[in-house]
Amino acid sequence: MSPIHLVLIGPPGVGKGTQAALLEERLGTRTLSSGVIFRQEIEAETDLGRLANSYIKRGELVPNGITIEMMAKRLRSDEVRRRGFVLDGFPRTLRQADALQELLAEMELHLDRVVSLEVDLEVVVARLAGRLGCTKCGEIYHAANKPPGREGLCDKCDTPLLMREDDRPETVRERLRVFKENTQPVVEFYEARGLLRRIDANQTPEAVYASITEGIV
Repeated sequence: MSPIHLVLIGPPGVGKGTQAALLEERLGTRTLSSGVIFRQEIEAETDLGRLANSYIKRGELVPNGITIEMMAKRLRSDEVRRRGFVLDGFPRTLRQADALQELLAEMELHLDRVVSLEVDLEVVVARLAGRLGCTKCGEIYHAANKPPGREGLCDKCDTPLLMREDDRPETVRERLRVFKENTQPVVEFYEARGLLRRIDANQTPEAVYASITEGIV
């Protein structure tokens, strides 16, 4: 089977990470998460990482140019060319969507599908309220749905797990409002190009996975 190239779009807590993991396990695709890539660049103290961190520390969005350069570096790798990719958290703006189109054209690749995972607001609030994240490797757990083997510790690296401040219910609704405001133009961008598939993320992970891959594997 030829490598596939997907974009996952959806608010925090909608299940993008779960689906990216299933796609990587079953199809061999390489997951490229903008959040993980930011952390890698910052921890490695690269020029891009230091620059991105200067914005993050001020509570500002990392500019499009920095985000695009970080993602482009990974997309151009031999591994990604060989395995295909699933993009999580990118593109988030029209400028990033345009840049991705240009980069893929340069690489003589194309997107197979852009998936918009959609879910009720209160479902997302409930999911995020129990979410725990590893402060080192970024692995995500959930107090009810995916608890760690040992309470409070990451199964992969034994690092303490924490609830992110922005996963608290009082901030989740604002995050979702901002997400919708910023990302709706990207959804419309891909819908106009016939690439978008809207999927009800209230279904089981297996049902969502089946909908994502229908017709392309």
